Amino acid sequence: MTIVPELPLAKVREIALSLPETAERLSHGSPGFHIVKGKFFAYFWHDHHGDGETAVMVKTSGAEEQAMLIEADPDFYYKPPYLGPSGWVAMRLNRNDTDWDRLADRIAASWEMIAPRRLLEMGGR
Repeated sequence: MTIVPELPLAKVREIALSLPETAERLSHGSPGFHIVKGKFFAYFWHDHHGDGETAVMVKTSGAEEQAMLIEADPDFYYKPPYLGPSGWVAMRLNRNDTDWDRLADRIAASWEMIAPRRLLEMGGR
């Protein structure tokens, strides 16, 4: 399936930037989403180094959660290069049946993992 990357990027951007105190900036040539003056919680990749994938990368709690997600749904989740060894997981967006609610929950969970306590105490997302 040929994908126009602007469409899923717009949706990922809408989800990520709806979280408190978030911003977007390029990181290694790809859109990344981070807490202002803080760490990244999501990256959007399209055909990264010719891999043919359109995906969003998010943090997990670690290798165990990453492996569980990939095992549960290997058509949706995969271990991305570079970020995978640090426990990040990729979610494929080049499918006809992308579950945007599930994707939004994973992006929000990634945000919560790096959000400062003051944002979480204010009610978070």
